[in-house]
Amino acid sequence: MLTARERIERQMNDPALVRLHRKLSRLSSTVTMMNTGAHPDDEQSGMLAFLRLGLGIRVIIACSTRGEGGQNALGPERLGALGVLRTRELEEAARVLDADVLWLGHGPDDPVHDFGFSKDGNATFGRWGEQRIVERLVRAYRMERPDIVVPTFLDVPGQHGHHRAMTRAAETAISLAADPSAFPEHFSQGMTPWTVAKYYLPAWSGGGDTYDDEVPPPDATVTLRAVDRDPATGVEFDRIGEWSRYYHASQGMGHWPQNPKTNWPLHLKLSAERIETETSILDNIPASLSTLAEWDGLSSTIANALLTADAAIRAAIAAFPDRKTIARHLVEAAEQLDLVSTSAPQAFQALHRHRITRKQRQIDAALLEVAEIFERAYASPSSIAPGGSAVLSVTLGRGAAEAAIDVVPILPEGVTFTAQYGDNGQSIVLEAASDMPLSNLYLPSWSSMGGNGHAHIGISASIGGRTVSGSFDLEEPFSISPAQSLTLSPETLLVPFQSDQTEWSIKASIDGVQAPLSFRAPPGLSLKAGDDGWTVSATKPLEPGLTEILPHLGGLEAFRVTPIAFRHIGRTSFRQSAALSILSLDLKLPQGARVGYVGGGADRVGLWLARMGLEVTEMDAAALSGDLSRFTTIVVGIFAFGIRKDLAAATARLHRFVEEGGHLVTLYHRPSDGWHPQETPPRHIEIGSPSLRFRVTDPMAEVTVLAPEHPLLAGPNRIGSQDWQGWNKERGLYFAARWDDAYEPLLAMHDANEQPLKGGLLSAAIGRGRHTHTSLVLHHQMDKLVPGAFRLMANLVQPA
Repeated sequence: MLTARERIERQMNDPALVRLHRKLSRLSSTVTMMNTGAHPDDEQSGMLAFLRLGLGIRVIIACSTRGEGGQNALGPERLGALGVLRTRELEEAARVLDADVLWLGHGPDDPVHDFGFSKDGNATFGRWGEQRIVERLVRAYRMERPDIVVPTFLDVPGQHGHHRAMTRAAETAISLAADPSAFPEHFSQGMTPWTVAKYYLPAWSGGGDTYDDEVPPPDATVTLRAVDRDPATGVEFDRIGEWSRYYHASQGMGHWPQNPKTNWPLHLKLSAERIETETSILDNIPASLSTLAEWDGLSSTIANALLTADAAIRAAIAAFPDRKTIARHLVEAAEQLDLVSTSAPQAFQALHRHRITRKQRQIDAALLEVAEIFERAYASPSSIAPGGSAVLSVTLGRGAAEAAIDVVPILPEGVTFTAQYGDNGQSIVLEAASDMPLSNLYLPSWSSMGGNGHAHIGISASIGGRTVSGSFDLEEPFSISPAQSLTLSPETLLVPFQSDQTEWSIKASIDGVQAPLSFRAPPGLSLKAGDDGWTVSATKPLEPGLTEILPHLGGLEAFRVTPIAFRHIGRTSFRQSAALSILSLDLKLPQGARVGYVGGGADRVGLWLARMGLEVTEMDAAALSGDLSRFTTIVVGIFAFGIRKDLAAATARLHRFVEEGGHLVTLYHRPSDGWHPQETPPRHIEIGSPSLRFRVTDPMAEVTVLAPEHPLLAGPNRIGSQDWQGWNKERGLYFAARWDDAYEPLLAMHDANEQPLKGGLLSAAIGRGRHTHTSLVLHHQMDKLVPGAFRLMANLVQPA
């Protein structure tokens, strides 16, 4: 349940009059536009703000992945957990734009997922399956019937391969969506062929710090021009776009445009009708009810009904904020559309029924808003286990007393309810069946009209003599989650070949309903419960490699549930199967190493160094300002110079630490992460830009060791070809492009058909100490338990 402060913040960010204006402005257009992209934050937010809030067009953001392969500037969430976080970020970003979201990929277990990076669309299709993503886009076109489709990026060399693949697939799907012989299985599911009227490409380059399109963008055939501001807030549309991008906080988004954009040039690539020149993207598209009235074959009665409904909608918008007058005009518009929906010719219905139906739903939503029917609904608790219960509280608005209200919770199958009525609304007792499946972490869509999540509220009310219906979301998402969360500490044991240890202690913490814990150990391993946890015993030498032991609670699969809570998205969680992993590897530790770790919360390197058996101190502001000579090595985590002001302030002290004999190890940073080439490292190191050119995306790319006898590669672990096997996602990114002559490049690697990059691992003897900078994704490889990453990291933290 939200706290009082959280409710205040929600209300401050969602004023009632702005909310009403949004619902009214939807009514002015009958056009749908779809913006396609590959990741949350790919949407062209300023342009979408203008289309939706300036022109009234319905906007759909079609996104192929959950962004689970990306980075996280906020915290340690990675992979599936990051996908949950970024899913919520896009939903909240869409809420600002009053836009809808359609997901084409469904998390890391789906073939269409964010696997990190590729430099070519074909490489992306090799992972996603081109036919698969095209079919999903055809389905999206047929379900949502967009008049206009605009991808955010161009399919050109120099672009992210995911972007290129999505743009190519979006275009391929245009003709197939209209083809009655393509994907005929859709028709048994209620869909029909659909012709997209216009397909535009952006007439701007996607170049910048990350990309550098190798070919210029196409010529503009039409330009969107935002000459006014948003009438509800008085804010420029491009700045409202940044309000939306603020919610992509995990990606460091949300900037203040000094000079907000007002023009977005577009290139018309495909059109259903031949167009020589166009003055507007709305040319040749039925953009209003009045335009629909001009359709050949309509009787004068139906045409007049459309014209009257359009005039009533315009009168309702003009009457803002006079609620009674607005309601009167909306009721009139609804009555006219009832006539159209029941009496228009079949041919008209086949082409335009979706526009009329959507307008009827939008009018109902506006009527419920103008009549102040609903205030809030929330479940307590918001998450229950199979067999559990919760109380769903519904508070109605002040207008509910004047209307006959019917409130019905819309719940997942297996959850039943009993309603109890009180003076301030309803309390509804929810009961989940004991055999209910757990809730899907990745829902397929999000609607600006409400009705989102695994449970929501349906309300019908009598307003102006007619019954209107709408859907309302709960304050926090409702879900069916495991009855327990199991946390093993540690959840991974690193066992060097050289170790004589045969027993290890782990602790098991169970949150939630207590249940007997058991482990199914493979031959050669046993687990025994004790007074203070469990003891893992090896009854014979461990085989090299990874062994997983699966725990069970009450005889059922055990899960670890990780809360995810940030101010901009609220509270949610991620769950994964609990497991005890044991990695047996050839690992030697440097003698006498005392490591200080400076993290920004974006990696777990400090944790892994400690689990390797090293002496590690997590360095806070006091440690950074204290005696650094107690450390032989200081490791700076990814992004940390951009995240921690105390670290940036300690730069000069770190340089002295190196000069006086310490070893400073910096993990990769973007140029935007407070990395100043002349100031941040002890000697000049410039991060390559655009970063597309300075990364190696193939995790199996050949690695050439340039200095095999260098101390960082020769010991205590001699780094060889086996250490580059089994890498996940990529080799490295944000490689250095230029550096001081003091630095020696130790490795070279490259993606196919590219020149070798030598800025992935640099080291320099400076004064009596050393600085080493690496752009290898070692933090991710250690999370994925890649043996070579631990061996190389052990070498990198050795004393200077």
